[in-house]
Amino acid sequence: MTKNDIAVALSKILSSKKEAYAAVNKVFEEISNSLKNGDKVVITGFGSFNMFETKTKKGRNPKTGEKLLIAPIKKIRFKQSKDFFE
Repeated sequence: MTKNDIAVALSKILSSKKEAYAAVNKVFEEISNSLKNGDKVVITGFGSFNMFETKTKKGRNPKTGEKLLIAPIKKIRFKQSKDFFE
């Protein structure tokens, strides 16, 4: 399912497709902003999203064999709700 599919399904409830697309975009924008600010996003009955940063780790260039450090990056973790599959 894509963002477009969600907007089309929502347009059946709302008055227009334009309004549905705006609503879907706003929801994802708010989720993104909350995660960027370090907040946890909880959707009851579905799951929760939170941002975390990986640790610096040792790596190796496969071409040259040179050892290097891989910088930490930010990732998003999703944990499903206990009610998700019920």
